[in-house]
Amino acid sequence: MEVKNKKILVLGLSKSGIAAAKCLVKRGAEVFITEGKEAKEEYKLQISDLNNLGIKIETGHHSEEFINGTDFAVTSPGIPPHSEIMQRLKNKNIPVISEIELAYKLTDTPFIVITGTNGKTTTTALTAHILSEIYKAVPCGNYGLPPCDMLNEKLDYFVCECSSFQLEYTKEFTPKISVFTNFTPDHIDWHEGLENYFKAKAKIFKKPQAPEYSVLNAKDEKLFEFSKHCDGKVFLFDGNIGENCSYIKEDAIYFKQNNVEEKIIDLKDCPLIGQHNYQNVMCAVICAKLAGVSNEVIKQAIMTFKVPEHRLEKFAQKDKTVFYNDSKATNPEASLVAIRSFNNCDVVLLAGGRDKNTDLTEFCDAVKKHIKTVILLGEAAERFEKNLKQNGFDNIIRVETFEQAVDKSIELEPDVVLLSPACASFDMFSGYEERGKVFKEYVLSKIN
Repeated sequence: MEVKNKKILVLGLSKSGIAAAKCLVKRGAEVFITEGKEAKEEYKLQISDLNNLGIKIETGHHSEEFINGTDFAVTSPGIPPHSEIMQRLKNKNIPVISEIELAYKLTDTPFIVITGTNGKTTTTALTAHILSEIYKAVPCGNYGLPPCDMLNEKLDYFVCECSSFQLEYTKEFTPKISVFTNFTPDHIDWHEGLENYFKAKAKIFKKPQAPEYSVLNAKDEKLFEFSKHCDGKVFLFDGNIGENCSYIKEDAIYFKQNNVEEKIIDLKDCPLIGQHNYQNVMCAVICAKLAGVSNEVIKQAIMTFKVPEHRLEKFAQKDKTVFYNDSKATNPEASLVAIRSFNNCDVVLLAGGRDKNTDLTEFCDAVKKHIKTVILLGEAAERFEKNLKQNGFDNIIRVETFEQAVDKSIELEPDVVLLSPACASFDMFSGYEERGKVFKEYVLSKIN
């Protein structure tokens, strides 16, 4: 892709937008960044540095001066297709691509892409960790650095976590391996409908963006049906189905290609717990095998893997009580997989935050089977309490502050304290990362 002397508009002062701008200006493009929000104080030094590179920046609006004459635009992931700036670009016939697609067009390094509603980050981190044993492979995209930040490195693989927001704006992006971890309702407002959300993710499994290999979840009914219509060679995980798959048998993970079965690792040797994490491992195993990594290297890499922060992360223990930080569980479906990871023990669940108003039936059923006490807080507490009681679960404690929730959980002396909120964090925190960090720091301050 030739960008020299082209006028390119970057939408948003996000991490990926800044990476795209720097990458483009180094290649001789005339780069403009337009940010609809007013510049925050912490951005001012960064804006100065970008100006010194010759990048022009405006904040608080999107001017005609910046838009007119643009050859194409690169968007930050958070800007929806129905937004005012997108409509203006559409009316002027200005193409819009994601930073992911820009990186793809500027490199020959193959992409392994992991998408889905939940499990993307763990699968991305684990796949990159395994491949790094014999290749130069990096996690990137929605997890890690934007790929545009690493185009000058000599890499063998980009292992790229891709959200539906990023994939929405791809047209030619063609991974070597495309992975679909699972599919549940999320981001419906942004995509203006559930089917649009699915289509954004599904496009990298079909022509013209079809990969060499499509890897999908056999236990997800929608994805299993979709796998029958994917382009590229299909591999399924979490099911001994067909001649190409990965599955659990006799408490071990197996891989099968062309009907040849190979044992990879015993479940007891996996550092991750829960069926959802076993799915992540099976998925990463397929990617590693398709990249040519040996069974022994895969096994040893899995055994040394560290769980990404805020994703069912075991971080502390006080006497018999073990503390898990699953702050990344920002919807009920994500919390389900954490809740179901614990059986026959006394578990206190900390839940609540900003409500996404999704159905709570499965969540309530899982709580009844696996949780002894629920501590609720935040904007969603009332609706969650009402639904839990309607489903026959009454052992609920309501608190006003995050600190009160932690204090009460420690006081109960359970086997497990699990922060898995099933809600967004924005009623109390800047994001799930801050929520998880505060949880860990406060727990450690109370038990040490």
